[in-house]
Amino acid sequence: MAWVATAELAAAVSNAGGLGVIGAGHMPPDALQAEIRKVKALTNKVYGVNVMLMSPFVKEVMQVVIEEKVPVVTTGAGNPGEYIPALKAIGSKVIPVVASVALAKRLERTGVDALIAEGMESGGHVGEITTMALVPQIVDAVKIPVIAAGGIADSRGIIAAFALGAQAVQIGTRFVATKECIAHENYKQAILKAKDRSTVVTGVSTGHPVRVISNKLTREYLEREKNGATPEELEEMGAGKLRAAAREGDVERGSVMIGQIAGMIDCVSSVEEVIQEMVKGIPAVLSAIEQTCKEQ
Repeated sequence: MAWVATAELAAAVSNAGGLGVIGAGHMPPDALQAEIRKVKALTNKVYGVNVMLMSPFVKEVMQVVIEEKVPVVTTGAGNPGEYIPALKAIGSKVIPVVASVALAKRLERTGVDALIAEGMESGGHVGEITTMALVPQIVDAVKIPVIAAGGIADSRGIIAAFALGAQAVQIGTRFVATKECIAHENYKQAILKAKDRSTVVTGVSTGHPVRVISNKLTREYLEREKNGATPEELEEMGAGKLRAAAREGDVERGSVMIGQIAGMIDCVSSVEEVIQEMVKGIPAVLSAIEQTCKEQ
């Protein structure tokens, strides 16, 4: 959600009753500080920042997070252990993203507050296990709360996540197609046009696989990957491509990081409308489940 989950979107989600999170990505520290201060001006609700631990600016970014006393910090692509004492000292809740039971158990021992179990259906950086298989195994393996992520777009997905043992859900793709999201219109239209099989996973050979919408860039990337391009060559090929798509609107040569549920999205709504639709739909889903059980 880097270049997509900005202060505007985070504030709108928090104001509508969710927990809005700024996606720091590879953002330099001064840019992140500006986003944090902007979100504070747009909402008085709790918000968060997602820190990519593989960012070249991670130490400086963490310092900004600490100085600004960010209330919730989610992390991805690594182990946040070295930063936990400083984050705890300012009262932050630390919630890493995990894609395996082994990592979940290891991070629980570091004192994190909860875990985001993210399945491979999600957009952007992904693991190898589906949400339905991953969430219950992590729930059974740890004692702290588990948040389900990946492949969730509506009330049905939320209920399914709760049935698997999750205590909350993290949703990304659905909120890109909202009025408050500042992603380029072409990026949003690419989501609306997407079908169930429109996404592909690139970068498996580099150890950092990414789910994106198939386009000219991905076809060339996958061809070069198949023919033995080095991780360095592939990294150079992908550098700056998310920004090119999300901010400049180049959805053919840019990287449109979107989850598999993109095919379920057919309109651009306000954040409040999206959240209200999800919440109001829950009783109907539960009622349908109950009716089905009675008929068995």
